[in-house]
Amino acid sequence: MDQTLKGIEDTLKRILQHQELGIEDLKAVIQSLEESFTLLSQKWNLEILYTLFLKSTVGFSGLKNILGVNSRTLSDKLKSLKQHGYIERKVETGPPLRVAYSLTTNGRNTVLLALPLLYYSAT
Repeated sequence: MDQTLKGIEDTLKRILQHQELGIEDLKAVIQSLEESFTLLSQKWNLEILYTLFLKSTVGFSGLKNILGVNSRTLSDKLKSLKQHGYIERKVETGPPLRVAYSLTTNGRNTVLLALPLLYYSAT
């Protein structure tokens, strides 16, 4: 864990040195992160992202069964995560009509970046 934190600190220092971020730029970045943290800290959102990370693609009923969440809540959370670019929704026409969810690149990166935070907070 110490190596992970040191790596993150070194990366941040390099970014700040090379990009010469000003106070206003830093404020904008922090505000953007704050919005992401607020969304991700809402109940079910991280669980949905981690389920999709582990399972790749999952249908609505599959997510509902895995997480044990009601349909309305799951639907609202999926819409919000899609709207913010963390997941994508694919509709397979058929009969029967099927909807599958998977992570976008942004969603996958978010899960990978959140892992050290979750590990650190649990220790």
